[in-house]
Amino acid sequence: MEEIIKKILSDSQSVVQTFMDTHSGHIVTLSEKIASAFLRDQKLLICGNGGSAADAQHMAAEFVNRFQLERPPLPAMALTTDTSVITSIGNDYAFEDIFSKQIKALGIEGDVLLAISTSGNSQNVVSAVKVARKQGLYTAALLGKDGGELSKMVDLPLVVTCNVTARTQEAHILAEHMICHLVDYILFQKHLEE
Repeated sequence: MEEIIKKILSDSQSVVQTFMDTHSGHIVTLSEKIASAFLRDQKLLICGNGGSAADAQHMAAEFVNRFQLERPPLPAMALTTDTSVITSIGNDYAFEDIFSKQIKALGIEGDVLLAISTSGNSQNVVSAVKVARKQGLYTAALLGKDGGELSKMVDLPLVVTCNVTARTQEAHILAEHMICHLVDYILFQKHLEE
């Protein structure tokens, strides 16, 4: 079993390193877009399914509460958390609409949508991006495999070119933490340098 652990660790490090070598500049760009939205009193909306839903909630919590720095709350929202909204939309319309209807209700031009999908093809996330683009939101996505349909739709695709979901998610959570750190750095730079 120790050999299994070593193999998983080696694979994870390789996937993360390749992703960061390719996308570190894109992580900076996305962090700047989010910070700019926050400075304009606009918000970050985040969506995904399964483990990506958990990532969406985790990232929103880092902004609304705090990441590492003591600072004011920042307006981020996971579209995965309101069970009454999600189940009513899923029941009355379709599961495909659970995020897009929330964006129609809550998203305004200048907000940022971060879509998370390890396949890049989750239809409810695809619908969310379509609506977000129509409403003038900046769209970015953390993706896996070949990026799928979403990689061609968003303003900024960040693709972990890996077919193993767990390794992809490990790269995603590191990118999410980096974004949280960089947004804090951009908005509260002088405190981070003290």
